[in-house]
Amino acid sequence: MKMKKIKKQWFLLAGLVVVLCGLGSLPAAMAQGSAASAAEKPYIVEWVYRVKWGHKDEFFDIFKKYQVPVLDKEKQLGYVTDYSIYSPSLHTSQESRWDYRVIIVYKNFGSADHSEEISKQLFPDQATLKREEQRRWELTEVHWDLPIHLVDPKGTD
Repeated sequence: MKMKKIKKQWFLLAGLVVVLCGLGSLPAAMAQGSAASAAEKPYIVEWVYRVKWGHKDEFFDIFKKYQVPVLDKEKQLGYVTDYSIYSPSLHTSQESRWDYRVIIVYKNFGSADHSEEISKQLFPDQATLKREEQRRWELTEVHWDLPIHLVDPKGTD
């Protein structure tokens, strides 16, 4: 009788372990499912630049020479679905000041990792590219890249 009870307890314990192991993999499976759906969602990034006073035009000339063609090529290849460049019409305080904002909508997260290879294709003179992009960064006082997302005020986002 005692042996039968022990076998039953072992059976219940084994069943519990199987259930718990299955539950342990549930979050991973759910994460994979949400990662798969997230991989198909547009990935939006905001680039923000504050440029040294008096150098806004020089900065933007270099930006137009290198960054805009890369964004255009990414759009042509389907990595970028849209991008917009903004500059303020008036002024604000120095700590809040920004000169350019670039909002880029990538097809998905994986599409956001092609600018370097495209840049090498578009600009074979990498020494000049590096030197001129270095100058653009010398003119930059503040910069950040910020992934952002649209919020549906009536939804759950």
